[in-house]
Amino acid sequence: MAYNEQKLHEWNLAPAEAIALQRELAQRVIREDQLGEVRHIAGVDMAINENNGMARAAVVLLTYPTLELIEQHIYEEPVRMPYIPGLLSFREAPCVLGAFKQLWQQPDLVMVDGMGIAHMRRIGIASHLGLWLDLPTIGCGKSILVGHYDKVALSETAGAWVPLIDKKEIIGAVVRTRTRVNPMFISTGHRISLETSVTYVLACGKGYRLPEPTRLADKLSKNNAWQEPLL
Repeated sequence: MAYNEQKLHEWNLAPAEAIALQRELAQRVIREDQLGEVRHIAGVDMAINENNGMARAAVVLLTYPTLELIEQHIYEEPVRMPYIPGLLSFREAPCVLGAFKQLWQQPDLVMVDGMGIAHMRRIGIASHLGLWLDLPTIGCGKSILVGHYDKVALSETAGAWVPLIDKKEIIGAVVRTRTRVNPMFISTGHRISLETSVTYVLACGKGYRLPEPTRLADKLSKNNAWQEPLL
């Protein structure tokens, strides 16, 4: 196992217990840069098969800054919790951790398809995983969960971004990763600042809307013939 797992709690909780736990864990999230040299970046995504109730997590490991794919792993297990808005991490994180256990090398940074602190209780799946893995994480959401932003001020040009705001607090960035394409919703997961998060997301672009780590993880998680490697 390529990381030091922090067993923070049990996953099988009633919704009210999970919400209370989120409020507690949110206080532990570090929103400042606590990362060293980044040589390897992991990408994480999930897929749920509603027909058989199975969750499938995909994790990929890329070199940085060359973004060469060097590891890819899949892990499947039964879904543990129905979808409840705001409690996505309790549904998906255990499966993601199962995929992480297969990594041979520890990443220096993790990009997660989902929210970091851009969450109603400031602890989306990226932040939750960051605490559990004790690794710097970035939330890379494809759609907005909470907050608002100035759509007029957001340029159509790749690289442009504006703050995502909720209750007068900046909780993320709305980032144009590709010119004239819908933006990504980027937020601090754990042990990284918002500005640094945006910098890494843009540095991991290869002309697609999604940064390369989560793009490849998304592709792997949804590949019906996932035994065929991306490498």
